[in-house]
Amino acid sequence: MSKTADTALPDPSRWKALVFIALAQLMVVLDATIVNIALPSAQHDLGISEGNKQWVITAYALAFGGLLLFGGRIADLWGRKRTFVVGLLGFAAASALGGAASGEAMMLGARALQGAFGALLAPAALSLLAVMFTDAKERAKAFGIYGAIAGGGGAVGLILGGFLTEVLNWRWTFFVNIPFAIIAAAGAYFVIREPAGARNRSTLDIPGVVLSTLGLVSLVYGFTRAESDGWSDATTVGLFLASAVLLAAFVFTESKVKSPLLPLRVLTDRNRGGVYLSLGLAIIAMFGLFLFLTYYLQIVKGYKPIETGFAFLPMIAGMIVGSTQIGARLMTRVAPRLLMGPGFLVAGVGMLLLTQLEVGSSYAGLILPAQVLLGLGMGTAFMPAMSLSTHGVRPEDAGVASAMVNTSQQVGGAIGTALLNTIAASATTAYITTHAAGSADQQALQLQAMVHGYANAIWWAVGILAAAAAIAFTLINTGRPGGVEGTGAGTAPADGAEEEIRIPVVAH
Repeated sequence: MSKTADTALPDPSRWKALVFIALAQLMVVLDATIVNIALPSAQHDLGISEGNKQWVITAYALAFGGLLLFGGRIADLWGRKRTFVVGLLGFAAASALGGAASGEAMMLGARALQGAFGALLAPAALSLLAVMFTDAKERAKAFGIYGAIAGGGGAVGLILGGFLTEVLNWRWTFFVNIPFAIIAAAGAYFVIREPAGARNRSTLDIPGVVLSTLGLVSLVYGFTRAESDGWSDATTVGLFLASAVLLAAFVFTESKVKSPLLPLRVLTDRNRGGVYLSLGLAIIAMFGLFLFLTYYLQIVKGYKPIETGFAFLPMIAGMIVGSTQIGARLMTRVAPRLLMGPGFLVAGVGMLLLTQLEVGSSYAGLILPAQVLLGLGMGTAFMPAMSLSTHGVRPEDAGVASAMVNTSQQVGGAIGTALLNTIAASATTAYITTHAAGSADQQALQLQAMVHGYANAIWWAVGILAAAAAIAFTLINTGRPGGVEGTGAGTAPADGAEEEIRIPVVAH
């Protein structure tokens, strides 16, 4: 990169663009949870069988997780702005289809389409931030806002899902996406000015697309099957084996082809690799917790769906404060690992409090302070993680690098839901077996066993967050923006891969 790039005037519309990018990100993230609360009502109205109801969630997860790398590469090829707008309009159309669904097939098709267009939209949004915000302090603020949305959007979905389902009906959990998408698409079309010269016009790596999509779909579906049918189920084991073979073949292919879908230099940089791995682990812990707290509050405490959603507000507030007030303010002063590592540890302390969960636990005395610590810790860690996910990448790789951080979150969510739910279920069964003979009140025993299972699984989540912190401290060695940076493994300064993205020309 030339030195004149550093003195180039930034895009004057970048902060307006951030509003529409953040709106689109909120729509995608909250859609991952908003449908969960509406699912029982939709299942009843559409006559979806008990065995097929999970596919309302799974169809979205498979399409989204399986196509993310492809979506990131399309963003690099087409241009991020064009991909972003197409993704928004497609997501709006798929949401309209879901809201108007008259049967099971139409609903499942709409969910798969939502996932596919989400896979275009999510990496395009993050990579737009990467190429538009090049000043270290501004970049920190922008990623602080984005990180807060990425972390707290799922909890917002629980609130909005509960409100729409109770006050209107389940169809509005789909229709609500349409104004979000149209406003964001119109704003993006007129406001975003993508820097020129940042596209990757190489031919599309078709073998890489096929292998990565099939490998990721097998992996995500394997964890989904494990949750419902068990880890020893023949189909579950077959899916994991297929995923391992396909992803190994993908890595081998990427090392040989001239224009790979995922250049291995994106992964082998120790800072980006550390982000993908530590963030994926943290998401495993977080998604499991969302599931347990939702069930605990509704089944054990008897909260209504909308009350459950509002009960997550302290976590959202903590994430916003952690991202915008702690992470964004400190990112230009301290090295990212000194935000990510402690952030994961603070979240781990919040999770540790929840291991004390009992049937009669007080919301104000236990759950609220635990959520505040979780939110503060994760918000502080998420912000530098999102920024570092595109740390030092070549401009033509920004889309696929952004897709990798989304992929780590998506796979982490699938693992967290399946793994921690399985641990909780096993502990619950063992507790009932041990205490059944001495209990006269079977309903009380069931509730006690359920909470015992949650507490056991949350212990695992504490350990997973500790592992995420250890990885952040060990692998991430870049200095603060503008300071002295460590040398990332797998990259060399000579090829420009260690420079921040600074692109002087703005296309109009």
